[in-house]
Amino acid sequence: MAQFGKASAKRSKPSYFMAILGVTIVLFFVGVFGWLLLNTSRYTEKLKEDIKLQVYLRRSATQADVDTLMQYIKSRPYTNIVEYIDKEAAKKQWMAKGETDFQELLDENPLPASIDFNLKSMYVEKDTIAAIKADLEQRQLVVESVKYPAFVVEKMGSSVRAGLIVFASLAALFCILSIVLIDNTIRLAMYSNRFLIKTMQMVGATRGFIAKPLNMRAVLNGLIAALVAIFVIYGLMMLSEYFLPDLSDLRDNSKVITLFVFLIVLGISISLFSTYRSVVKYLKMKLDELY
Repeated sequence: MAQFGKASAKRSKPSYFMAILGVTIVLFFVGVFGWLLLNTSRYTEKLKEDIKLQVYLRRSATQADVDTLMQYIKSRPYTNIVEYIDKEAAKKQWMAKGETDFQELLDENPLPASIDFNLKSMYVEKDTIAAIKADLEQRQLVVESVKYPAFVVEKMGSSVRAGLIVFASLAALFCILSIVLIDNTIRLAMYSNRFLIKTMQMVGATRGFIAKPLNMRAVLNGLIAALVAIFVIYGLMMLSEYFLPDLSDLRDNSKVITLFVFLIVLGISISLFSTYRSVVKYLKMKLDELY
């Protein structure tokens, strides 16, 4: 029996290698898809955070009123970056856009001072911004008007929702296909061990005794596959950022680490589940059915 077990183990080595390779490939594509999803999500957030609200101030507003309004805006949970634009700074921005110098026609700078601020991405929604605008316009003694690119916000909101639905659907489909592929790969690897499993059962070994070494091997295989996939994905990320430096601005290290942990958990969990399921399957089969 010992010789038979050794022979079976030798025959199973190529299958284990193919199982690790197959799981690695699947996890690699899962990781790449997740990385692209993270970059897309972060790029969308950056686009939203570029949306700027301009609070134009009345000429009669005192500096104390302006400072009070600045502090109020900074204290709100939706505020990301706040900047005070005085009349001279407004003029420089006007000239930077290539507009004509109004000093040729006017003796006084007609551009109002303003408080410009960007919103956090989660607050860039049509109804939310409308509520923020209404709140600020209530300060009529200081605020003349509040402007923002309403058309861009509206289009961005619908586009982002549609994109999230598509990505969520693709992610769900891809995860299901990945689980099925990993399961089939592990089951094929276990096929070469079917006689060893049945022989151990015939000599009185319990299900737990038979499954334990195979389950431990499954955990190891899943871990190796996940680590190899993570190494390749990380190399791909570094290579992409080398040729496209802007991608480094989109990388969120905490989310990348979460993605890598997910790949490890997925690789180990599916390998362990599929291995145990195969063991139970072969234990329930009759000897003649194994041929």
